[in-house]
Amino acid sequence: MGFDILQMLIVVAILMLLVVPMGTYMAAVFTRKRTVLDRVFDPIDNGIYRLSGVDPNENQRWPAYIKAMLLTNFVMWAILFVILEVQQLLPLNPDGQGPVNPWLAFNTSLSFVTNTNWQNYSGENTLSYFSQLFAIIFPQFTSAATGLACGIAFIRGLGGSVGLGNFYVDMTRAITRVMLPISFVAALAFVALGVPATFDGALTVNTLNGALTPPAAAPATTTDQSTAPTPVPTPSATSQGQQVITRGPVAALASIKHLGTNGGGWFNANSAHPFENPNPISNVLENVLMALLPMGLIVTLGSMINRMKQAWTFFWVMGSFFAVFLVIAYVGEMLNNPLLVALGLNPAQGNMEGHELRFGQGLTAMFVTSTTAFTTGTINAMHDSLTPLASITPISQMLLNMVFGGKGVGLINLIVFAILGVFLTGLMVGRTPEFLGKKIEAYEVKLAAAAFLMHPMLILFAMAVTFAFSLDLTALSNPGPHGFSELMYMYTSQAANNGSAFAGIGANTPWMNASGGVVITLGRYVSIVLMLALAGSMAAKREVPMTIGTLRTDGRLFGGVLAGTVLIIGALTFFPVLALGPLAEHFAMWSGLTFS
Repeated sequence: MGFDILQMLIVVAILMLLVVPMGTYMAAVFTRKRTVLDRVFDPIDNGIYRLSGVDPNENQRWPAYIKAMLLTNFVMWAILFVILEVQQLLPLNPDGQGPVNPWLAFNTSLSFVTNTNWQNYSGENTLSYFSQLFAIIFPQFTSAATGLACGIAFIRGLGGSVGLGNFYVDMTRAITRVMLPISFVAALAFVALGVPATFDGALTVNTLNGALTPPAAAPATTTDQSTAPTPVPTPSATSQGQQVITRGPVAALASIKHLGTNGGGWFNANSAHPFENPNPISNVLENVLMALLPMGLIVTLGSMINRMKQAWTFFWVMGSFFAVFLVIAYVGEMLNNPLLVALGLNPAQGNMEGHELRFGQGLTAMFVTSTTAFTTGTINAMHDSLTPLASITPISQMLLNMVFGGKGVGLINLIVFAILGVFLTGLMVGRTPEFLGKKIEAYEVKLAAAAFLMHPMLILFAMAVTFAFSLDLTALSNPGPHGFSELMYMYTSQAANNGSAFAGIGANTPWMNASGGVVITLGRYVSIVLMLALAGSMAAKREVPMTIGTLRTDGRLFGGVLAGTVLIIGALTFFPVLALGPLAEHFAMWSGLTFS
């Protein structure tokens, strides 16, 4: 246990050393202050603006900013869909992959353009290298940049800028000055650690024991995404004692999928696969990458609106939730299944089913907590194999959707709770609420409430329809509370644009693909549109002087109010479904009951 705690503390220490420099650098990038990289990137950016006909000095108000974001994302979705449908006609297809099923292509293209990266397929057996590069890795840059750009625009509105910036400029600078440099260095590090980076096709090797284990036969519990079979032919063993091993430019995906809090995986097993995550050092690097931008963005907020004390209040509220959920995940995994403990089966090492021995309980619990806190969705252990108690951590973090979150998403959602918190406090003391020196009136409260309610509405409505009409329930591989948790986890992950899943669900069906695509799309864009509208409203307001009756939002008192608001609203909204899923399974398991 002591070594596990030390490993987790090392990850936290590295992040605390990096968060301020990263946040300060992003603030300089998006306020166009001089940086050491300008000499390299200014010509590149200016060339992109000239080629695309963008005026980099145009300052867009919130409707124009939203329009540019939606138009750009729609065009990218159409491009991704076409690539997946005609991949058999395109180059870089050494393994001869065929076209993707239209429903699957619909879901996948929406998933990757929205930074969700939900996968109803196994990448190594479904996609060509061209599709992996241009329909998977390419949108991992652009979707991450879209979220970061919208987060920056939101910060500008909070700071009083009537114009929220220029979406095309923000997106370009996010890619060229943040995503590309860091992911390039990280990819080189992954190659050095043993992650493949090649355009050669599948490799035939001689096995040591002669066992035939075709990649297509991977069980459903070896991925954080759905593993329903696809009609695409898969590599297989060529003869007794030989096996075909898929590979590709995996390091390029491993770097941006974590830095951009994208998720997904080249391989079906994701970051539990030794080609994507070979050892504890690569595991720590992946953990640091997925946390770097979301945590740094809080510092960027403080720097851009000149309210660092406010930023650190937000940071410690998020950090406290993260620490609590990390403890729940770690304790839940160390307690193990009581039925196995009673039999004396590995009680000291905790729950190891579906886990990688090379990471241990500490780095596994840290990864489970990080990937759902930062909306990444990548996994280094099977979430379907977590104990019911430990599974509360990933589910709850996606339900709340404010524990750091992705690049901008978690910050925006936390400020939704902050506005609701000052509104409720104002009601109790009979005073018009204020936030960041601006009066919060009915319009802002309605926008914040609508943005919050969209998240549970998508999850609960989709679940209700699926269960009420028994739509593709054969996709659930487990009965009882665990099967309920599988479906809840799927829609929660999609609404939160996370992308991880209880691997026991086989969601490559017409209803799951269609309903999931709708949940993914609305979960991404409705909240962004509403909150950018709120930022535009806040920017148009005049600042009011503080008085003795003003509730300060940058201290410990408001930190407590904010945490309480999250707990009260979150508990009232989501506790019933948690009670029917992981909590019911946890108490049943400790009572000696199993479900089969």
